Amino acid sequence: MTNIKRDQVFDLIAAEDERQQNKIGLIPSENIVSPEVSQVLASTLSNKYSEGYPKRRYYEGNQLVDEVEILAQERVKKLFSVPHVNVQPYSGSPANSAVQFALLEAGETFMGLALAGGGHLTHGHPQVTFSGKFFKSVPYGLNSEARIDFEQVRELALKHKPKLIIAGTTAYPFVLDFAKFRQIADEVGAYLLADISHITGLVLAGEHPSPVPHAHLVSTTTHKTFRGPRGAMILVTDEGLKKNPDLAKKIDQAVFPGLQGGPHNATTAAIAVAAAEAARPEFKTYAQQVVKNAQALAKGLQAEGLKLVGDGTDNHLILVDLTPFGLGFGTQVAYAMDVAGIYANRNTIPDEPMSPFYPSGLRLGTPLVTTRGMKEAEMTKIAQWIGRVISHIKTEQLPEDKVERRAFLRDFKSRMKMDQQLLTMAQEVAALASSFPLFQWS
Repeated sequence: MTNIKRDQVFDLIAAEDERQQNKIGLIPSENIVSPEVSQVLASTLSNKYSEGYPKRRYYEGNQLVDEVEILAQERVKKLFSVPHVNVQPYSGSPANSAVQFALLEAGETFMGLALAGGGHLTHGHPQVTFSGKFFKSVPYGLNSEARIDFEQVRELALKHKPKLIIAGTTAYPFVLDFAKFRQIADEVGAYLLADISHITGLVLAGEHPSPVPHAHLVSTTTHKTFRGPRGAMILVTDEGLKKNPDLAKKIDQAVFPGLQGGPHNATTAAIAVAAAEAARPEFKTYAQQVVKNAQALAKGLQAEGLKLVGDGTDNHLILVDLTPFGLGFGTQVAYAMDVAGIYANRNTIPDEPMSPFYPSGLRLGTPLVTTRGMKEAEMTKIAQWIGRVISHIKTEQLPEDKVERRAFLRDFKSRMKMDQQLLTMAQEVAALASSFPLFQWS
């Protein structure tokens, strides 16, 4: 038998396994899937092409794939109490694009939360995104308390008469009032899309109000707090079918053949498994702990003297305002934290004084650490470590000159890799992190 050299990819995966085990992940959009979800993702379902929908495929041999997709659909419909769901979108961005493609003609108007206020690129960020280039985007923002400014939303809606209003966020730590959004949408005859990608698990557990009674459509990724594979779904609600009986058909046609080819069948099966897991009592306990952990982490950060956007959180997410330490300090903090064994992401803050490339904030979330079994005591410890990192590097300020900034950051990263205080902290972090498995139910 010929000896085949082990592919380098497997060595890289083993290294990634070790990295995840020994570090603490605080990126709000990341989570850990169950062993069952992981097993399904590696199944032979990945081998099959299945363009079309159940019972309406363009290739033969899809009898079992049809059953898998129908199972995923039925489980999700039951979870959310909706009449229709499309489980084929490859990710959240294509899902939102499909809704826009289904409801809008080129140049027509829609509204979404501005990127600087915590919205997503697909909610209408101009010039660089599909949504901003092909449609007229009217962004709304936040009030002085860092909450969505509903007076502004209504004024803009009455002025611009959008065909679609998106209620959704990616860096917003507070409850979304879907009833208010629907009231405004009805005033101008607009569709309401609730993008709950970040909070789906919390909605299912009753930790956040559901958009289903108010929105015509709901889009969501299937990872994040839902804790499934990297995919997405579009839900059509009863309210949506009341507004347009053909809405489900329009969504399905926008996904395929409008924007996508064959679905990823292993992902579809993994969504079905994750939906079954989300119906378990243990899932509700997990989602409740996500919120408890976020609030404990927020209190711990404040005890370290850190400023939080909006002074706290209602969900899984925290936005730290680092401007008291200097403008554009998010890049340095995020990198130094990673060296110390805690990874998060730099992020813009409301009324960001710098550019998105050098933001002044830090975005933190608790889904992943909660899945690992960490609780309030660990959140307090994590907050203390973050405080130590910031205190250690607080003199590392960005130069005003843009060219000098690049050189400064190259030097900064090189020095931080060898910084003994950060490396010592990484050992402390690893000692804690390695005592928790990557996934546990209780």
